[in-house]
Amino acid sequence: MHKLIPWDTDPVRAFKEFVSTTAFAQTGRRLRADGTLRALSAESAKIYIFMFGNVASWILEQGLSFSSVTHADLLRFINRTENGKRVLNSKIAYRYLRLLERCYEYLEVAPNPAQQAIIGIDRAHMSKDEPGRTLSEDQLQRFFAALPAQAPRLRRNTPFDGWKRRRDRAMQVVIALTGLRVSEAVGLLLPEVGRQIALDGSIVLTITPDEKHDTSHEHTVTLPRQGADELRHWLQEREAMAIPGQFVFPANLTGARMTRKTVYVQMRATFERAGMDLARSGGRTLRNTFAKRQLDNGARADELKDVLGLALERSAADYNFTRVKPDPAD
Repeated sequence: MHKLIPWDTDPVRAFKEFVSTTAFAQTGRRLRADGTLRALSAESAKIYIFMFGNVASWILEQGLSFSSVTHADLLRFINRTENGKRVLNSKIAYRYLRLLERCYEYLEVAPNPAQQAIIGIDRAHMSKDEPGRTLSEDQLQRFFAALPAQAPRLRRNTPFDGWKRRRDRAMQVVIALTGLRVSEAVGLLLPEVGRQIALDGSIVLTITPDEKHDTSHEHTVTLPRQGADELRHWLQEREAMAIPGQFVFPANLTGARMTRKTVYVQMRATFERAGMDLARSGGRTLRNTFAKRQLDNGARADELKDVLGLALERSAADYNFTRVKPDPAD
């Protein structure tokens, strides 16, 4: 029981020390062809630490400790809902439980609460998760047509009236054509926008973890000419307005960071103007659409992993899609 003490007093620190050890690799039982243990990559360790931190925060909020958690508590954790929707899909929920199972196995806790929780969930349901929704080419063009319009110059009292509308327009085009997460678009920095324009008019974005979500990984993605033109026009206006800071899409004239909620609200408004009543009208649908177009163009799972900034190739291989249902206007 003495091994559990640090996991109760500072569980995140205890896990960080554990995840880098051979003992953690042994609980994974992943072997190379020669029979030796497969080392954990730094990127995978970062993901595991992020996941464990989520569990540890929830345990603390519930007034529990790591040693007192039961399988019923863990089932409550994975079945949490927000606005009537589950926070974790079944595949991700299983990965959380599997991670915790490894921790309790290492600590020699019997019965293992995470193992009991795994037995208690419907594994068959995991293969039935709703596929990621994507837009058809026609719907995507309707989305672009419904973007915030460029404010007519005759209606401007100053050259920069309506600048937020043009910022939102450029941001949504970038998200749709590069598959960026909303957190990555919000945290996009000026140095991450390539200065060199390709012969076809495209530019390369180099996404780094700076100012992004904890699970963002460095990767490059090409913004095609349609998006590059929109982005360049916005950046020229941003420079003319002398907005300080490094955010490509600042929240205000002081250069502050935008909130993801603001982006979601503006994006939903675009979907509504396009006449698409979507249950999931947001960044995820646009990211799925980008991924589907990549696969349709012959991209392999490892290539999709790179352009989406995923840590694991199996995450890209998990992508499966369904088209958004046609609405009455179709």
